[in-house]
Amino acid sequence: MTAYRVVDPATNEPVAEHPTASDADVEATLARAHAAARTWRDTPVAERAAVVRRAGELFAERRDALAALITREMGKRTREAQGELGLVTDICTYYAEDGPGLLDDEPLAPRRGGRAVLRHEPIGVLLGVMPWNFPYYQAVRLAAPNLVAGNTVVVKPAPQCPESALAAAEVWRDAGLPDGAYEVLLATDEQVAAVVADPRVAGVSVTGSERAGSAVAAEAGRHLKKVVLELGGSDPFIVLDDADLERTVKHAVNARMQNCGQACNAAKRFLVVDAVHDAFLERFAAALATLSPGDPSDPATTLAPLSSEAAAERLVEQVRDALDHGATAVVGGAERPDRPGAWVTPTVLTGVTEGMRAHDEELFGPVAVVHRVADADEAVERANASGFGLGGAVFGADPDATADVAARLETGMVWVNAMQGSMADLPFGGTKRSGTGRELGPLGIREFLNTKLVYEPGAR
Repeated sequence: MTAYRVVDPATNEPVAEHPTASDADVEATLARAHAAARTWRDTPVAERAAVVRRAGELFAERRDALAALITREMGKRTREAQGELGLVTDICTYYAEDGPGLLDDEPLAPRRGGRAVLRHEPIGVLLGVMPWNFPYYQAVRLAAPNLVAGNTVVVKPAPQCPESALAAAEVWRDAGLPDGAYEVLLATDEQVAAVVADPRVAGVSVTGSERAGSAVAAEAGRHLKKVVLELGGSDPFIVLDDADLERTVKHAVNARMQNCGQACNAAKRFLVVDAVHDAFLERFAAALATLSPGDPSDPATTLAPLSSEAAAERLVEQVRDALDHGATAVVGGAERPDRPGAWVTPTVLTGVTEGMRAHDEELFGPVAVVHRVADADEAVERANASGFGLGGAVFGADPDATADVAARLETGMVWVNAMQGSMADLPFGGTKRSGTGRELGPLGIREFLNTKLVYEPGAR
């Protein structure tokens, strides 16, 4: 049974436990969300947008208290937690301002004459199965566009993040959402399957592991439900021979170490052209070696714990497997700092080859793999050899060369001379084993809409 238990990963000390929902709780939640969907869709879009705008303002006003919750739940440095809430406000503001226009009818010009229009209409209750690494951002990027669009949302949070989920629900209530329009459900895995199957649920969004995404998507497929999946990634970070190394290394450190390396779109594989490989590796490794553990709430802390002891143990096992099979640790290794908590020493690996876990699996933590490549062509070939296809980055001075590499990468997103990130008005999502569908930007608001054709023939 799923346990909603808060354990501070900085100390591994238990903090709180919340009861899972009963079957009666699940039924009541779905009944409220379904009833709200029938009235919320008929609320004028300007009023729906005003509620979302107000929620963004409240997330900003309560930033410090909300940030402290996720620092305690999953170990995020407070400074980064506050930054996550800044992005949450941006998302709410973007959809409050631009969302109504993205829902406008689209006229078509039928070749046989007459009039035709595409209408974008809400489909009802959506289930969001959420991860622990960005508890506010992940839920808001589902909720904000869909609440503007007229859908209602039920969020199933990660087991270690119940308190932040409940606090976010309070924000939405205080912003003026009607009862049932945004619900939090502390459900078991078995209850989630039942919710997906329930005819009152029209669509499902999953952010998490391949295993979780595959399981939920399979259940949704059996019941013909629309699914959006944002799953794992092993994003390439390509460094061409004319890259500004000082700037590139700074971006590389941030791209690997955001959220202590626990981001699906974090850079994980560094493919560096031979001419600059040694210089890049030396600077990159030296920068990671300076990071040290400390209280995540202290602004001076440079290294956070991982989200849990289980996550730390898994990452160490992946590194140990690589070392046992011939890889080299330029910095770190399968090491844990001598202190309580889910800490792992920052590590840079070279010599990682196919068949090693560090090559074939996603590394979710402060471990980077650096590969030497002959040129841009080899970099692209090795980047695309991965089963993942979320995002990527390419650094170089020649705009034609960087554009060529970006065009050839088999990913949902490419960042040129910038670390991988997320912006409210830009679509987010991947291909291959990294998922299906898009969130955010103009595409995100249309994933869970019925695009209805209305046609009227011309005079005969």
